Amino acid sequence: MTRRLAQVAKKVGVSEATVSRVLNGKAGVSEATRQTVLTALDVLGYERPTQLRGERARLVGLVLPELQNPIFPAFAEVIGGALAQQGLTPVLCTQTKGGVSEADYVDLLLQQQVSGVVFVGGFFAQADAPHEHYRLLAERRIPVVLMNAAIEGLDFPCVACDDEVAVEQAWRHLVSLGHERIGLVLGPADHLPSQRRLRAAVKAAGGSPADEFVARSIFSLEGGQAAASRLLDQGVTGIVCASDPLALGAVRAVRRRGLRVPEDVSVVGYDDSAFMTCTEPPLTTVRQPIEAMGRAAVELLVTQIQGSAVPQAELLFEPELVVRASTAQAAGLRAEVSPRVAEAVTA
Repeated sequence: MTRRLAQVAKKVGVSEATVSRVLNGKAGVSEATRQTVLTALDVLGYERPTQLRGERARLVGLVLPELQNPIFPAFAEVIGGALAQQGLTPVLCTQTKGGVSEADYVDLLLQQQVSGVVFVGGFFAQADAPHEHYRLLAERRIPVVLMNAAIEGLDFPCVACDDEVAVEQAWRHLVSLGHERIGLVLGPADHLPSQRRLRAAVKAAGGSPADEFVARSIFSLEGGQAAASRLLDQGVTGIVCASDPLALGAVRAVRRRGLRVPEDVSVVGYDDSAFMTCTEPPLTTVRQPIEAMGRAAVELLVTQIQGSAVPQAELLFEPELVVRASTAQAAGLRAEVSPRVAEAVTA
């Protein structure tokens, strides 16, 4: 007990006597100091006294699958800022290969008596991944919001970009440029957003794309390069990717073949994450409305924290195709058009 008092007092910058008064519910301590002491107790991993356990910390877990993809830091910035405006403090939890798992983070967050958790991507979108930690949060009645499409059976509010509309926009853009052999780079087969994108491609193409025109990959630049290489073997002239890093990997694969983007192969990404205007060529991509989605997620979470019910239906946001220099008319179409242009000029 003495060690705990000393650590909390040092963390907050108050006397051990003040910490003791807070833990014993005695008067003589301002509300601001009281809340600071309780938060320090949570952060240091100590359980609150029984009489104080009904008061949750003003902490919110913000769980991200990674930070290498610029879209996730962008979401973290929006959500973290919106939480701070509500008087809540985000606790950033980033998964690492061979490190702390999503389930481990949930255990740690529960120990900290968090007020809620926002998941920005994660296992909830994969049917074959472990989901016990989500069910544990539901049993504990912890407010949760999911950012992405969730599988059936996880009845949490969900905020997502409309994946089907995104693929339809990208597909129709390439078709309008004369591309007929269009490939897809998607995530794993059990990944619900990827399933949605495949359905959208089927609809846009007027029938199922041939299996050889669909390549699956982990979400990384290297994965995109490997998947795009398989599609190039099939002679595709346009590639629609499920993320911007996958698209950058596809651009690299095209160049490794001695081909050019967009003169020989057009590439479309997804997210419109940071620096996509600075790539060579600047990337045509489908933009997620990050600001609106992040604020909607926080609003849903705060409503739950305040004890009000929220709709369990998925809240879908409209994407926007941003056309840049990584897409152009199909090479064959340009070859056909050029003589006509020459004739017109001569005439």
